[in-house]
Amino acid sequence: MKRHLFSLLTVALGAVAALTPAAAQQRGATGSLIERTGGTPSTAETIGYSPDAWQRMTVAVNVGGRGPYRFIVDTGAERTVISSELAERLGLARGGDVTLASVSTVSRVPSVMIDNLEVGRRTLSNIQAPALLERHIGAQGMLGVDSLRSQRVIFDFANRELILTASHIEDDRRNPDEIVVRGRTRLGRLIITNASVDGQRITVIVDTGSQVTVGNDALRRQLARRGRLGETRILALTGVTGDLVNADYTVANRVRIGGLHVNDMPIAFSDVALFHLLGLRERPAILLGMDMMRLFDRVSIDFANSRVRLLPPHSSRESGSRMAALGR
Repeated sequence: MKRHLFSLLTVALGAVAALTPAAAQQRGATGSLIERTGGTPSTAETIGYSPDAWQRMTVAVNVGGRGPYRFIVDTGAERTVISSELAERLGLARGGDVTLASVSTVSRVPSVMIDNLEVGRRTLSNIQAPALLERHIGAQGMLGVDSLRSQRVIFDFANRELILTASHIEDDRRNPDEIVVRGRTRLGRLIITNASVDGQRITVIVDTGSQVTVGNDALRRQLARRGRLGETRILALTGVTGDLVNADYTVANRVRIGGLHVNDMPIAFSDVALFHLLGLRERPAILLGMDMMRLFDRVSIDFANSRVRLLPPHSSRESGSRMAALGR
């Protein structure tokens, strides 16, 4: 194990910027991202991105025709979020308080109304967005799954690009080396069940808003019972409302997702709120964070078709001993 893994760290966990089921019945965004001229975009659109301080992916977004502003692409967040500082600067109307679950707490937070939000050629209209402090978000906002549910989102780490395309359009960037993993959706999130950690079957929540991969206590207990839990140290996780929770940080020998496995993968164990919201408190599960996704050359997340495509790295980016395709 590398020594730097076992210091007291504070990392960002955006995944639990999610409205509780009761709050989800309140007004949200109207539809998913659509072409500003009307209808679903007919072509793929490549958008440049830049990593934030925690290596999460941020893109340029216009709000009400003004911008650009940096928003994190967060596939673990149910709703799009805006910073309260930006909302005040833009003079956005209040939308009433909403219930929001963060790392360790469920609380009432203010929201604002966004008439339209633009990402490249696409726009999202009539959004009731929770308004949170920028220093807790780590950016000026977050794009949640409410804006992505009809899209295929391709994170091309090798070329530092984000590609958006409608899910019904064939992906012309497919690579024969890609591994396809089918899943399902729950409360808008993409869930994968064909996965394991050190031989223990798990449920995986694909979460681009979290810096680290997080496992729940049910997984921790199972690994400990089997004698497969390594040495742990304390890692502090911070949520979008500024709350902190300590996690047990360790390294798993092998994580398998579909037909791929990754060796020596760090996991932080904590029962964060998203596990509870998705009914996974008693079932071994992980939030698949950006630390693992960045090991791939490309990750394609198709919400409408409940499918993830993973392109293993070339030797120039990642040692072949760290990752391998099963059955090859």
